[in-house]
Amino acid sequence: MSEQPSAEQDRREPGGDHSREGCGWSGDFPTFGSERPRRIREMLVDFLPDAEPEQVKAWDEGLPPIQSEVSKTVSREPKARRYSALLEYRLPYESRRPDVILLVTGAVVVIELKGHRDASQAHLDQVSAYARDLANYHGACEDKPVHAVLVPTRARGYLRQECGVHVTGPDGLDALIATLDRPHLDPPLKPITVDEFLAPESYRPLPTIVAAARHLLRHRALPRIKRASACTDPAVDSIIRICREAAETRTRRLILLSGVPGSGKTLVGLRVAHSAVLDDLAIERSSGKPAAPAVYLSGNGPLVQVLQHELSSESVSGKTFVRGVKEYVRTYSSTRRPIPPEHVLIYDEAQRAWDEAQVRRKHKEGDLSRIASEPELFIEFAERVPEWCVVLALIGGGQEIHVGEEAGISQWAKAIRRSPRRAEWSVAGPPRLADPFDSLPYHADPSLHLTAVLRAHRADVLDRAVRAIVDGPERPEDVAPMIGELEKARFSLRLTRDLGAAKRYLRERYGEQSEARFGLLVSARVRSPETYGIQPKAKFFPLARWFADGDESSFSCRNLTIAPSEFDVQGLELDAAILTWGEDFILRRRDDGSWEWSNDHAKAYVRRASPESPLDLRRNAYRVLMTRGRDGLVIWVPPDPKLDATYEYFAATGMRELR
Repeated sequence: MSEQPSAEQDRREPGGDHSREGCGWSGDFPTFGSERPRRIREMLVDFLPDAEPEQVKAWDEGLPPIQSEVSKTVSREPKARRYSALLEYRLPYESRRPDVILLVTGAVVVIELKGHRDASQAHLDQVSAYARDLANYHGACEDKPVHAVLVPTRARGYLRQECGVHVTGPDGLDALIATLDRPHLDPPLKPITVDEFLAPESYRPLPTIVAAARHLLRHRALPRIKRASACTDPAVDSIIRICREAAETRTRRLILLSGVPGSGKTLVGLRVAHSAVLDDLAIERSSGKPAAPAVYLSGNGPLVQVLQHELSSESVSGKTFVRGVKEYVRTYSSTRRPIPPEHVLIYDEAQRAWDEAQVRRKHKEGDLSRIASEPELFIEFAERVPEWCVVLALIGGGQEIHVGEEAGISQWAKAIRRSPRRAEWSVAGPPRLADPFDSLPYHADPSLHLTAVLRAHRADVLDRAVRAIVDGPERPEDVAPMIGELEKARFSLRLTRDLGAAKRYLRERYGEQSEARFGLLVSARVRSPETYGIQPKAKFFPLARWFADGDESSFSCRNLTIAPSEFDVQGLELDAAILTWGEDFILRRRDDGSWEWSNDHAKAYVRRASPESPLDLRRNAYRVLMTRGRDGLVIWVPPDPKLDATYEYFAATGMRELR
């Protein structure tokens, strides 16, 4: 008679330890199939003590049939005794939890249970996003297929595959696993173990700006992020090296860091701002106080508001972490001409710096000791800093939405040329930006242009699709392949003329995820949004509360009532958004069958503001609005006859319609 396994052996054996950090229950297939449903439910309630009664009911109804199907798999395939199941796995840094994950030979099966007879679009996209993020950001899954499965618990048999998701009733799960499993490959593959799947370093998504700022503030270093470090380390290393050289040679440097959308420019800026290396390079001032190593500055007012609001609960004020450019200019351009305490000035979205005319318009008379462009003022600030200073300019592109932002990076070259101390300056940047600096010392460094898109699930296809639509517009049949690529990348681009359908979709998809951010957006040049049923935004709108508050707040984005504009949300990232397509940017078909954009309905704004290129500003506004969603975007085209042609165009590209 064999000895009974010890408690320690029991924890080591498959199925021995079902309560683990990171999920509600885990174990091997035989144990899952034979475990009492009541016992599983008790462990899930212990893991999620705030679970709603509806959630507990879903476990009671949905898990027993899944257990039965897993037992069938064990009876059919002997190797399945080594397969594993995880219930309510919590994606790190998030509140999202797939219901069931099955680890079979050479594959991962992600299952979402819904108490319905069929699949809704929201539920399809929800489980699709789970599979997408595991495939892109989970180390154990990167070389294995990750399958998304939606199980309407009141359905019977396998139904279909839709949007890359298998839809099946509970009784069809074993047959589906048989088609997804790969037990007899040569050489043989092993299933991922629960320990491998739950390893602390296994899941590394790119953090949002807010999450990255919080972590840096607490720990002074970001955790090793899957893909992000390898893609951004060379740029960080080059910037730190140049800062060291500037300190050693007592000189001044302008560094240009460019990159494609989503490549991590802001992440690099945050890492540099909080690099411990800079602490050792700061020169003690005559007052005896040590200088501050760096400051992170943004001309993006909404981003500054949200970061300061979110970080205000941390150990120091959010204002010490990020400051607004306008406030900084006002402080250091006063008649007292104070000396900035920092040696490294990091200017985010530096290609959008204000020209001289916009500085004159936006600052009160007497606020500044002299009127000049923001680049000229920053070069002057840097020259006041004792011994050495570096200005790090983060360069994006295609999102210049304000009048006065159109001059671009050439302003920075002009600022150095005009400086009486230009001999102290040298410039480093990517080869592609050298031309405006042709008469200045310029060191071309390829590592200062970021090319890898860190949001792997979107790749660069979203940027290409948006560019093809708003810059062209290209013919719908030419855009259609990009829309198809987005669907394959599991980015949910949806289309509707029914605002109610759009709201139901987002609430159904994210309603149970309290930390999810989803909201309604509208162009600032839509003249009367209330005619579309959108609540007008108050003049002193609390944007930080719109972004951060929960369902209980009337300001929360999750309530889908207040719609900020491109000026409010540029630089912020939502999980998903509903974009109101307004009459300020409509498509019309020419006589030859081609399409063109018109902003005829924004003429009052054009006459009042006199922008250099009003249509380009509309293009950039919609480029900003179309790229706010991490998971997806719903384009709502109101049922206005002026917008019929616009809707016709979008539908012809293959965007999936919500009905």
